[in-house]
Amino acid sequence: MTTREASHAGSWYTDNGPTLSKQLQSWLDAVPTSIEDISPIPQPGARIIIAPHAGYSYSGPAAAYAYKCLDLSKCKRIFLLGPSHHLYLPTLALPEATLKTYSTPLGPLPLDTTTLSTLRSTNLFSTLDLDADEAEHSLEMHFPYIHHLLSHSHPSSNLPPLVPILVGSTTPSTERRFGTLLAPHLADDRNIFIVSSDFCHWGLRFNYTYYLPSSSSSSSSTTATTTNNNNNIASGISLPKPTRKSSSSSPAPPTNPPIHQSIARIDKACIEAIETGDHDAFLKVLLETGNTVCGRHPIGVVMAGMEVVRRERGEGEKEEGRGRFKFVRYERSSDVRNVGESSVSYASAFAVL
Repeated sequence: MTTREASHAGSWYTDNGPTLSKQLQSWLDAVPTSIEDISPIPQPGARIIIAPHAGYSYSGPAAAYAYKCLDLSKCKRIFLLGPSHHLYLPTLALPEATLKTYSTPLGPLPLDTTTLSTLRSTNLFSTLDLDADEAEHSLEMHFPYIHHLLSHSHPSSNLPPLVPILVGSTTPSTERRFGTLLAPHLADDRNIFIVSSDFCHWGLRFNYTYYLPSSSSSSSSTTATTTNNNNNIASGISLPKPTRKSSSSSPAPPTNPPIHQSIARIDKACIEAIETGDHDAFLKVLLETGNTVCGRHPIGVVMAGMEVVRRERGEGEKEEGRGRFKFVRYERSSDVRNVGESSVSYASAFAVL
């Protein structure tokens, strides 16, 4: 039986099982039982989340907000969708058919070989070979959280199996095609969906220095709420690289607002678009800002699938907020003030469907 090793354990997160379990639980315990107008947490019926996938020292606490919202009471399987960082992929990929388990420092996670076989039979998916699988971190960074939560809600000998899906650089039409394919699984209240994504990767090392001038909608708060003040998000500029000759020949860093507040506004525009539940609205903001949301394609696939489910169930659910993401946490790895600095943003959300 082939097993995918926990290749990032010991570097991106601890490889010591007891230490890892205590760490995860401490972050979960730090999440309040209510967030603004959201109560209680966990949210009844919350089966879909967006959570970050950076090293745990950066994004572990933020991810806990999404995982704490999950309702696992009916869970029979978990779909995990993450972006491809290293392998060029124009479509979606499934693990090798010989792969049966994913290893974690907390114990193995079984794969749902039956569901994976059904998906492979569509001939729409590529195959993710084991080397590429183990090189990718966007899926693996969720395995410990998944195992930790499942081991507290299910017998360790009978954990709900995993359906891992790697999402490549997909077009909007491809996202809609796979969203339609996954819609029946999204509609099944026994299924959990986890979408792996960080948000803005800002800085010269990411080739992204988009900056928005001062606006009343600039925000650096740790929670995200929907407003309608992002009408000018396409009016920004790319900040130039500082010169090396002398400090006097380089422009002073912008302060109105500071760069980190501009980053927050760019992220907030994406967050608000996602919260509308409109796949096209999210694509529009990405086009206008170029925001480097690394999980934009898996988010797009799931948003497209949720749109299908909402249409099939009728628009009456709109008033209840069902089938749309609600963000509960927003953080950045640092507050950028100079063009030579960089940061990565982390956001967590849940949806009831």
